[in-house]
Amino acid sequence: MKPLNRLVHAALIGVLGLAFAACSGANPSSPGSATSDAPVTITYSNFISQGGNEDNLTTIVNAFEAANPNITVDVKTLPYADYYTALQTDIAGGTVADTFDIEQATYSAYQANGVLAPLAGVDTSVYQKSLADAYATNGTQYALPSSFSNVVLFYNKDLFDKAGLSYPTSSWTWADEKAAALKLTDQANGVWGDYQPITYNEYYKAVAQAGGQFLSSDGKSTAFNSSAGIAASNWLTDKSGTVMPTAAQGAGTPDFDTNLFTSGKLAMWHTGIWMFSSMKDATFNWDIAVEPGDTQHASATFSNAIAVSANSKNQAAATKWAEFMTSSQTMVNVRLQAGWELPTIADQSMLQSYLTAGAPANRQAVFDSLKAVALAPSIGDNQTQMQDDVTNALTEIAAGRQTAASAIPAVASQVDALLK
Repeated sequence: MKPLNRLVHAALIGVLGLAFAACSGANPSSPGSATSDAPVTITYSNFISQGGNEDNLTTIVNAFEAANPNITVDVKTLPYADYYTALQTDIAGGTVADTFDIEQATYSAYQANGVLAPLAGVDTSVYQKSLADAYATNGTQYALPSSFSNVVLFYNKDLFDKAGLSYPTSSWTWADEKAAALKLTDQANGVWGDYQPITYNEYYKAVAQAGGQFLSSDGKSTAFNSSAGIAASNWLTDKSGTVMPTAAQGAGTPDFDTNLFTSGKLAMWHTGIWMFSSMKDATFNWDIAVEPGDTQHASATFSNAIAVSANSKNQAAATKWAEFMTSSQTMVNVRLQAGWELPTIADQSMLQSYLTAGAPANRQAVFDSLKAVALAPSIGDNQTQMQDDVTNALTEIAAGRQTAASAIPAVASQVDALLK
């Protein structure tokens, strides 16, 4: 799923507090009762299979039930747009499913309010560490990562060859990218060296790449009014008009960057792996690399997970299903064959069909990017306002109407007010 869709529901996170309050009398530590071979039915509410993967989910469910004949999985699939509203209602009404989908952006709200059962005894080493860690708090696992997508650096190999430049590598820094972008830019012929959206979604990641944090460790105040925050702003906004088009030239309009890259007029492009399909008819050679960092790497990663309800009477069976749905060979095979987002498993021998599937050749970069990730900050009701405030400040800097030295402290104060 694209990150834009993931962020649409962010405003719902805060109002979930009403639903959480309604179930606050529950006992999250109660153990599940399904520890024998007695037949049991567990429920699974999901959005991940909606829109074409319902049959793929059925294949996985059938395999699980064949391997666990005493457990039946009752599946409810909802459109993404309706999912979180329905989940909120179910939590408030005490009818939440035994297992249900969440995302990294919503995890902290559910965990903090006691909705998620702790998953003791689960072997988390089977998952990519950064993805498993995104659903753990104080050393306790509260959900299992089921799929992910992330952002990498696309590049046009033909333009690099023409300029006599070496291709990007995982050791590149911002300085390397900037130097190459300047040499690759040929404005007279409409060729640009780089493209990275000047938005909040790129900014929080760039702050991490510069060695800083967007929010404080407790999430109660901003931390980007810092040298790292200024560096991140300059990294994004200095590209405008030098190595990438300005807003007046079309930057930021729908599909502008996609069309620029697919037409062979863009050398480097910061975007998600979901754009691989857009490149199937490319008439030039291209590949990907881990996004460069300044003082460190930090890749934007978006993931789904499966949680077990703290109120489930069948937590043992529910946990067994969550493990199968997130780490079994059947799940891996189905996902890779269907092109249904990527599994979060650590064993790369299980991923060979993906790694050798053709362009881009360096698909290993997708997994190398998981070694250091930047998780999207989430603040509840004011999420959209926060994103808009930061993007607007960056836009003013890129247009030359403000400087980073004045705009970053000002927008940090705006965001601090939203956190009160």
